[in-house]
Amino acid sequence: MPRTRTPVVAGWFTGDGDGFRLLGTRCSACSTVFFPREDVHCRNPHCGGGRLTEEPLSSRGHVWSFTDSRYRPPSPYVTDPELSWPPCTLIAVELPAERLVVLGQAAPGITVADLTVGMEVRAVPGVLHEDAETTWTTWHWRPTGVEA
Repeated sequence: MPRTRTPVVAGWFTGDGDGFRLLGTRCSACSTVFFPREDVHCRNPHCGGGRLTEEPLSSRGHVWSFTDSRYRPPSPYVTDPELSWPPCTLIAVELPAERLVVLGQAAPGITVADLTVGMEVRAVPGVLHEDAETTWTTWHWRPTGVEA
């Protein structure tokens, strides 16, 4: 029986391969873009509020900062407390067109030694956790020109 592919958070990303995109929202009144998405009201304190529309974000950005995470993350990340925790690489990526920074894990195999501030990365589909029935999907950042 095939596993069910389930986004960790519905509505935060869509597509596969080159069509993979994070999904934010844009306020029609002030043009501010939000990620994670905002579906209730504009979070810009200087805006009176407008209609919020879904906005596919740029698929590429530049490394703003990065680090390795050596602690077990909280929910919704699923881990077995009986197993040792392997470090993972976290990347903060600046999306200049949207004027925001999005945090996410590096693609598997990418370490802090592979990264420099300012290098171009792209959003790619990733797996957060798998069990016998379900694969929980998320996004990862991968340096451009580096394939899985």
